[in-house]
Formats: sequence, structure tokens, C-alpha cells
Amino acid sequence: MNLPNSDTVLLDLRGTPCPINFVRTKLKLEQMPPGSLLEVWLDPGEPIEQVPDSLTMEGYHIESIDDRQEFFSLKVRRPH
Repeated sequence: MNLPNSDTVLLDLRGTPCPINFVRTKLKLEQMPPGSLLEVWLDPGEPIEQVPDSLTMEGYHIESIDDRQEFFSLKVRRPH
């Protein structure tokens, strides 16, 4: 498993239901400096289907979504 680089903050939300995973992701992003990158680990199904769209609607930039087989790695950047 690849660990995030030192500039990336990791938030493991596997096992966290919707919409709590979105709320926790948004709160974490709001605590981070502008331009920061957050890697969020989400379960397949509703979490990976809902959270990226919700973050995009809130103005966050989705950098990547990687399927890690048991979970998804979502990288999202806080805007400047």
C-alpha cells in the first residue's frame, strides 16, 4: 500500500456511512490551509458515488479516485 506523501493529509473513513463521511471530509478540508491535498479512504457503493459529487458541488477539486479493491482512495484539494 502506498502511503500519502508528506504534503497529503489522510482521512480513513472506511466503515463510515453517508452522509457522515461527507460531513467529516468537509470539516477536515475546512481546517486545512488553502491549496492542501486531502486523501480520503471511502467504501465502495454509496460513499464513493456520493461524496465526490457532493464535494464538487461545494467547490472542491477532485484530483483523483483510485480503486484499491477493498476501498477507494479519493484525493481532493481545498481551493485557494
